[in-house]
Amino acid sequence: MTRSIDAVRIIEAKRDGKELDDDEIDWIVDGYTRGVVHPEQMSALAMAVYFRGMTDREIARWTAAMVDSGTRLDLSDLTRAGRRVPTVDKHSTGGVGDSVTLVLTPLLATWELAVPQLSGRGLGHTGGTLDKLEAIPGWRADLDAATRRQILEETGAVICAAGADLAPADRALYALRDVTGTVPSIPMLAASIMSKKIAEGTGALVLDVKCGSGAFRPDRADADELARVMVAIGTAAGVRTSALVTANHTPLGRAVGNALEVAECA
Repeated sequence: MTRSIDAVRIIEAKRDGKELDDDEIDWIVDGYTRGVVHPEQMSALAMAVYFRGMTDREIARWTAAMVDSGTRLDLSDLTRAGRRVPTVDKHSTGGVGDSVTLVLTPLLATWELAVPQLSGRGLGHTGGTLDKLEAIPGWRADLDAATRRQILEETGAVICAAGADLAPADRALYALRDVTGTVPSIPMLAASIMSKKIAEGTGALVLDVKCGSGAFRPDRADADELARVMVAIGTAAGVRTSALVTANHTPLGRAVGNALEVAECA
């Protein structure tokens, strides 16, 4: 006999500090992506996770469910100038004046590598890479899979938003967390970041987890835990993953503000 699963039971289980099983996680992520689970129900679950947390197994399964909500790209056969090249990526958790991606991505593209950089928007008081680049007139974040691959093969790097085909569950959850006060939840934050990075098809990933007064995660202990969780998720998914916890007590450059930071990097 098939066990009945519903949103209220899952919310109650996490509210009471219980561990969700794989079927429950798969069902709730899929249900919310398809509109079967209502926003107020997912909001309640997100808040329960914020207070009760998740085990490493739950987080890894939640991330996998978000990846499976869309397409996982395979870039293992990507070529540049007729030669197969490895794919690498870098992600920062964000901080005031953090424009490293704008400098590092084109620098990496000068080597025999390809950088499929799927970036995000700002959380809290920090501006995201997409927010910064959209200060450039005519620049657009949304590219389809074929265009992303073409740019990678021709230039060695692409910076864009995750398309509708990549981790659509994260797109829905990202917006919900932003208006429910649950953005700082380490399980949700780690799954959000890593689902996009796994789905984009990169073979290796370096995580820049910032801490300090200018960072999205100011507390060092929180930053250490977030780094540990994300490395575990990436490793379990077959992506070579490492992390650095770096200080962001002051802006990394001399400019603060999306357009100003882009101009400083130019």
